[in-house]
Amino acid sequence: MGVYKITYSNAVADDLKSFAAPERSQILDEIEVQLAHEPNRETRNRKILVGLVPPWEHVPPVWELRINEYRVFYDIDDKAKHVMVRAVRQKPPHKTTEDIL
Repeated sequence: MGVYKITYSNAVADDLKSFAAPERSQILDEIEVQLAHEPNRETRNRKILVGLVPPWEHVPPVWELRINEYRVFYDIDDKAKHVMVRAVRQKPPHKTTEDIL
């Protein structure tokens, strides 16, 4: 099974700046818990975004992790056991995923 290495694109630091410290902390903790093991297994809070072409560099498929009203977008290199977090967005209830990209 093994542990996946998690890295963050430079854009994630900018994404996180707009959130309050407790939210940032919760998001980062949850990323570590949810994505270090089996980041490629779909769950209630993790799914592949089929047909979505995000505005950032990525390796298909793009995955979404739901953490309360936040969405973490990432892709996976299974061979290297590596998760690249590409973006973190707040998703208000009335917005679609495409709206927040």
